[in-house]
Amino acid sequence: MMLYDKMTINGMTVPNRLVRSATWEGLASAEGFVTPALEDAMLELADGGVGMIITGHMFVAEQGRAGERQLAVYADEYISGLRSMVKKVHERGSVIVAQLAHAGGQAAQAITGMPALGPSPFARKDGEFCQEMTENDIDNMVNAFQQAASRAVAAGFDGVQIHAAHGYGLSQFLSPHINKRKDMYGGSFENRMRPLVRVYEAIRREVGDKYPVTLKINCEDYAEGGLELEDSASVIQGLEMIGLDAVEISGGLLTNSPSKSSVRVGRFDTPAKEAWYREAARVVRERTKLPIILVGGIRSFSVVEGLLAEGLIDFVSMSRPLLREPDLLKRWAAGDLRRAECISCNKCFGVLYNNEGYFCPVAQSELAESAAAGTSS
Repeated sequence: MMLYDKMTINGMTVPNRLVRSATWEGLASAEGFVTPALEDAMLELADGGVGMIITGHMFVAEQGRAGERQLAVYADEYISGLRSMVKKVHERGSVIVAQLAHAGGQAAQAITGMPALGPSPFARKDGEFCQEMTENDIDNMVNAFQQAASRAVAAGFDGVQIHAAHGYGLSQFLSPHINKRKDMYGGSFENRMRPLVRVYEAIRREVGDKYPVTLKINCEDYAEGGLELEDSASVIQGLEMIGLDAVEISGGLLTNSPSKSSVRVGRFDTPAKEAWYREAARVVRERTKLPIILVGGIRSFSVVEGLLAEGLIDFVSMSRPLLREPDLLKRWAAGDLRRAECISCNKCFGVLYNNEGYFCPVAQSELAESAAAGTSS
């Protein structure tokens, strides 16, 4: 079973090929500090055998914060709590990677008290328009990523992941659907890629050549005039040439319909409906030798093993399925090869937005019904 193979990324030894893809757990404190509840969620994943845990998106600058109860890494005061969490994950046998993020024009203005800044003005999720970053603002964003990477190293994280997907800050620059600038950061593919290259180079200078630096990127935006696969593959190829260590392939924008977002809704209950970005991974594989992490609609053991055996990818990444079943890897290892129980309904997000916790309400409801049936019988 290839899923259980030990793997290495630039010196980081990962005990198996299963990755918990970054999400928003909504478990940090109001100020962005690690909480006992967030630690427990990470330790549940480690106890379940997940090889690599990627944190929820950690905001690198206060002005780049995406929402409430989001984990922070924009100041040194956060290092202690992060270090404690990382140490406990390591004690359980998993590696943990810090996802570094800036929300750009989708930043939570009501929380930060500062205007949201994007590559150019565009309509946000709330219908308001963000402001355009100046060149100085871009410099500040690059510096924020660099300093956040330094804090991740100080906290003991095994690597960092640059978040350039789903319509957040760096994704906004890459997308011609969003980025309408006329200067050195807009227009041509090379110009739209420039902020990401600058962020990568700044982080690499900070952490050195022997520390894993990875990327999460859309294969496509699935929006009219958005980032397309050819440009995405070229971004990956270009960053590989200057030292990138691995790439996670995702897709979709925050503003997309549920059928085209990164957290699609539906019953992906046959192998043909799974692995939404399978063909994108095939194209990237032809262009790069980087380790490829694939996320998006992967639910069954047979699909996982097929992707790995074909050589399309090196790691399989999940988020919602591991919220419902953090011990999915152990279940499969024990011989129970039923598909993941997640039904991709997104009801977990309702729980998160209402600050009710971090759990699958469908699973909780099923347990309650089962208990009630047992009592009545």
